[in-house]
Amino acid sequence: SLFGNEVRLNAVVGGIGLSLAVIPIIYTLTDDALRAVPRSLREAALALGASEWQAAYQVLVPAATPGIVAAVLLGLGRAFGETMIALMACGNGQEMSWNFFVSVRTFAATIGAEMGEVVTGSPHYQVLFFLGVLLFAFSFVINFVAEFYVKQRLVKRFRGSE
Repeated sequence: SLFGNEVRLNAVVGGIGLSLAVIPIIYTLTDDALRAVPRSLREAALALGASEWQAAYQVLVPAATPGIVAAVLLGLGRAFGETMIALMACGNGQEMSWNFFVSVRTFAATIGAEMGEVVTGSPHYQVLFFLGVLLFAFSFVINFVAEFYVKQRLVKRFRGSE
């Protein structure tokens, strides 16, 4: 009872579990984005007298920003749609609370836990499908934002008129 709460499976534990699943994805894609920046850009910055840090922050990171943003958005989409980590680590609580140390349940975990037991055609069944529609809508919005932000804004800003 570290914080005066006896619940071991809670939002904090689920957040740590999700971070362990999502951080490698974000790291790998960010590393790929940074490695995709032409070496000549870094060498040109160094040839003009920039330090290693200046070359990294003023040349490499801006050139890799579209890939970094895409990596973060893909990680966010993975975390939002994750079912099993949420079912196993968050405690499967059915009541909302602002306390992060109580059991919680995500939309995906609710669908995964209840779809097998619900009566077809019942209001409960319809609510589960509505949760699925909300998950789909969220994924669509994330993909739309990624498409618009990465292709329309960042590519034009950092790489010219592509």
